[in-house]
Amino acid sequence: MSPGAQAYLSGALDIMEKHSLLRHRVDWAVVRSKAFSQARGAQKTADTYGAIGSALYALGDGHSLFWEPQEAKERLGATADDFDGLEGRSLRGGVGYVSLPGVQGSQEAYDQYVRQGRSAVAKAGAAEACGWVVDLRADTGGNMWPMLAVVGPILGDGEVGAFVDADGNNSVWSIKHGSPYADGKPAGWSDGRPLAGSAPPVAVLTGKRTASAGEAVVVAFRGRPHTRFFGEQTFGVPTGNKPYRLSDGAVLILTEVKDADRTGRAYDAPIPPDEEIVKDPRPVARNRDEVLQAARNWLHGQAACRRP
Repeated sequence: MSPGAQAYLSGALDIMEKHSLLRHRVDWAVVRSKAFSQARGAQKTADTYGAIGSALYALGDGHSLFWEPQEAKERLGATADDFDGLEGRSLRGGVGYVSLPGVQGSQEAYDQYVRQGRSAVAKAGAAEACGWVVDLRADTGGNMWPMLAVVGPILGDGEVGAFVDADGNNSVWSIKHGSPYADGKPAGWSDGRPLAGSAPPVAVLTGKRTASAGEAVVVAFRGRPHTRFFGEQTFGVPTGNKPYRLSDGAVLILTEVKDADRTGRAYDAPIPPDEEIVKDPRPVARNRDEVLQAARNWLHGQAACRRP
């Protein structure tokens, strides 16, 4: 190997060994030996990409990944004028509905996501909704903080979760005036618009595509009073990643923490709903949304949404 390629690969492995969530379970001598064997003869940094990817896979967290320079540039620089699936509407019986897709990209994209999402919540009836449906079935992940900035008023103020690292250290997520905070520091957005009532009942919809940051939003609602989960279990990576930009523009995205809910329970596997509802595959049921209907039925049975 050239000295440059050797230093590049060694540096990537150093990051993994120092910060990986599962670092205490890994035989690092074996991981390093296999990585350097795979990259034997590497002359350029790009010649080590396969070995880095294999090492990340060997960690066993199922969530770490590697972006080559062009992919990193495209993903981290992405902007959007409009987010498909980020919408709000008012349902019958005074129930507000908001759906969140995933979001990944630039700060500009995150700011637009929060603006659009908060407008969706307002459209759904923030001033008069008796209860809420939060639909996370299309939330494939990305950055959790813009998502929490949208649903913060629905979550309610206070501690809503935490990251927990390999040594048991916690980093707390909280909501203050409807906006998210990380260890007491604002995540970057102004106060959210308050809702009509305090602690409304909330039905959270989940599915197999609910992943990563989407699962973090699920975790933030776990343990919240007057909250119930409907649909299918989540994808199964309720863990937090941190990006490390390498010298040639590639990005190593390393899983470093588990998500924990407000009760202290940590997650690292698919999260099941309270009521499992699998989509009816028959053509006659194509336009039915059994999950949403079950959520609405439950909400209409809650004291805040009962009609005389």
